[in-house]
Amino acid sequence: MFKYLNKKWMAFRDIFKDDNDIDEKNVVGFASFLVMTIFAVADLLTGYMGKDLVINEFIYDSFLIVTLGCFGIAELGDVLGKRNQNKD
Repeated sequence: MFKYLNKKWMAFRDIFKDDNDIDEKNVVGFASFLVMTIFAVADLLTGYMGKDLVINEFIYDSFLIVTLGCFGIAELGDVLGKRNQNKD
């Protein structure tokens, strides 16, 4: 059990290394999208129950900007990376 937990902890620490295989922008964008989805489902459920779910518009818009920004930056990096590879 200890070896399993230690292996998982080491794998989690690898995320923060400079030479990892994980794109951090996509992880943050997905987490932000997940929070927006949870807000939407909670709003639908409370609306179905006849209650209003009060979500500050500023908070929702912030998650929207983070999501669009993360996925936009990732796509822009992919496009620019391909353009630079074609020049070489």
